Amino acid sequence: MGAPPLPLEAGQPAVTSSEGVGEATGRSREMLESLLGPGGLVLLRDSVEWEGRSLLKALVRQAALRGERVHVLGCEVSEEEFREGFDPGTYSRLVYHDLFRDPLNWSNTGEALPGGPLGVLRAMCRRTGPGPVTIALDSLSWLLLHLPCTTLCQTLHALSRQDSRPDDSSPVEHVRVLGLLHEELHGPGPVEALSTLAQVEVTLSGTGDQASAHILYRRPQHRPTHKIQWFTILPDFSLNLQGGSPPKSQPHPDPRTHPQALLCRGLGQATSHIFYEPDAYDDLDQEDPDDDLDI
Repeated sequence: MGAPPLPLEAGQPAVTSSEGVGEATGRSREMLESLLGPGGLVLLRDSVEWEGRSLLKALVRQAALRGERVHVLGCEVSEEEFREGFDPGTYSRLVYHDLFRDPLNWSNTGEALPGGPLGVLRAMCRRTGPGPVTIALDSLSWLLLHLPCTTLCQTLHALSRQDSRPDDSSPVEHVRVLGLLHEELHGPGPVEALSTLAQVEVTLSGTGDQASAHILYRRPQHRPTHKIQWFTILPDFSLNLQGGSPPKSQPHPDPRTHPQALLCRGLGQATSHIFYEPDAYDDLDQEDPDDDLDI
């Protein structure tokens, strides 16, 4: 039989499993809320090491749970693939602008979005209804391949700062832009330009099945703050936060290390010498050492 549970001290509440799950859920929601923030550009930087679309969808889900209308500019995956895994409530709040199926209107079916990607972005500045709006760009890398960097940055500034009035329309209040960037596809110039615009910047990495988010917060009239958070993304795009960083894996030994160690004499090791004693068949002529060569 196992040891009996320790008695609770007077006034100490018992912690049930449901309370533990609720606390973890609350911390996960708190992290997502901190990333969403009051508005502006949230820049998600991923790489070949760790993809960022799952975190983008987790933020889209959280914005929908807040009751916000979410506009998605889909460029890299189909609408069906992006919507996959969302619950009905999140699904119904998404307005999907499809640039994946026929971005250049080659099929001439009339389904292409008017004005192309830039026209869609500018149209998003218009008021579509009361309340805050979240705009998810999947991805900024695709847009950078089709738009000049300066044009894209100016449009993002107009969206996130709410200072644009295209066609004399009022800007949407409390606009939040979620932008996914595959930073390895671009040089330092575009990456730094987008980083300057971001109010929240998340650089993703990971190990095993755990993701690591290096988060940089930029608040008006405040010094930038940094935070590192480890988490896993569940199938419903909720987060499971980890208490700390996972144990680091042991590096594999480099096979070149052993030969290099043999070639380098360490401290305290004796040097080696070669002693050679000539025999009768050796032709050694100190006056002409090359006399035996047929030249």
